This record gives sequence, structure tokens and C-alpha cells, in this order.
Amino acid sequence: MNNAVPANNAILFRGISHILLDIEGTTCPVSFVAETLFPYARINIPEYLQRNSENAEILNLLQKVREAWQQDQDESASVLWSQGEKLEQYLDLLITQDRKLTELKDLQGMVWEEGYANGDIIGPLYDDVPQALQDWHDQGITLSVYSSGSVAAQKLIYSHSNAGNLSHLFSHWFDTKIGPKHVSTSYKDIANTMQVPGNQILFISDSRQELEAAKCAGIQTIFSIRDGNPHGECAGFPSVNDYSTLILELPIN
Repeated sequence: MNNAVPANNAILFRGISHILLDIEGTTCPVSFVAETLFPYARINIPEYLQRNSENAEILNLLQKVREAWQQDQDESASVLWSQGEKLEQYLDLLITQDRKLTELKDLQGMVWEEGYANGDIIGPLYDDVPQALQDWHDQGITLSVYSSGSVAAQKLIYSHSNAGNLSHLFSHWFDTKIGPKHVSTSYKDIANTMQVPGNQILFISDSRQELEAAKCAGIQTIFSIRDGNPHGECAGFPSVNDYSTLILELPIN
């Protein structure tokens, strides 16, 4: 059960030692992925693969993508396979469909790394996020991220953000290698990895399904309401649109 208590315009959470943050719609706009990251990957993956055609890590990723393609039951994927299309066409389909194939996420992260490094991409954090992250860190709260994007991609957003490099504020990074975001066991595994009771973690997300899964794992939750988020109803969860209004109390020893 959440220990959230409204206090004027603020929301108080008691007993919080760790914060687990989603990214899209939580610390940066949902549109950033669809309008910036995905198009950048789609345009640059073919040339990136050509330049790294003898890279053992890339070749291993591509082999796993090829195996996934061969077993893919999606009609569009099957058509591409039967027509003998290049692997780049299948990757483009996965990006278009926003499929969560881990190897695709890893490959996208590598391409985005180059984009961030040369200044083509900057992580557009919401205005209130950088100060909130710093304040929570200074308060002694452990910060962590859980996103469907790869850990490498997560770190890029925070190390090349519009507020500079904030990656040092985080202690843990989780992607779907620990499990799907809509399954409660994923959150239990995250709590075990961080070696903290679930009820000392506050998970912030714009997805009701993710919040339900985290709640089932005994984690405290709050719904992120931001402009442009596809899910506008908090469905009984406490909600927030400015993290400066969150008041967090550490556990009493």
C-alpha cells in the first residue's frame, strides 16, 4: 500500500530510501523516442552496420536478430523473410512497430551513442527533473532507472542531457534483461538486486500497467502526468506533474 499523503499541493511519501524511474513520459517527453531517437536509428543503422561489418560484437547481435526474424510470427516479418529481404529491412520493421527485441535495443544504443557524442542528440529532460534528481541524491535517496530501452541508451540520455551530465546521480540501471516491465517479478528482482525492501522504493511511471505490477511487488508507486503522455488517467494512483511537489521521508532506523 502506498504511504502517500496529500499536503496542500505537495505529496508526502514516508519510508522512501530508493527511487525507481521510468524515462519516457516520466523524466523526458514520450515524443523524444518516436520523433528523435527512432528516426535517428532508422537512418543511421545501415551505414553503422557497414562500418562495423567485421566487429564480432555486432556480428553476434545480428545473428541473434536473424534467429528472431526466422521465428517471428508477425505477418509483415514473415513476408520480408520469404522475399529474402536484407536484415536492415527487418530492423526497420522492428523500429516501426516499437518491438522490444533486446538485440535491437542494444544496436540502437550503439548508434545513439555516436549521435550523442557528436552532438546530434541531446536528452530533453523536463524542466523540474534535474533539480529534483540532485535534491533526492543530496537527501541520501538512491536513484535508479528502469526502462525498456537498453541500459546503454538510458545512460546516454542522462550523460548528454540538456542539463549536462547527470548520470553520476544514479546507482542502478535496469532494462528488460531483468524482465518485462508489466510483470511483478521484475520489480521483485529489482528490489533484490538493490538489496532493499520493496516498500522503501518509490516507482514513478506514466504506465498504469507498470505501476500495477510494481504495486503487486510491494513497491510504492506514483503516476507521472506530463503533456503528451498517452495515458492521462491515473486510475486510482497518486499522481504528479512536477517533482518539486514530492516530499520524501527516509525510513526511520
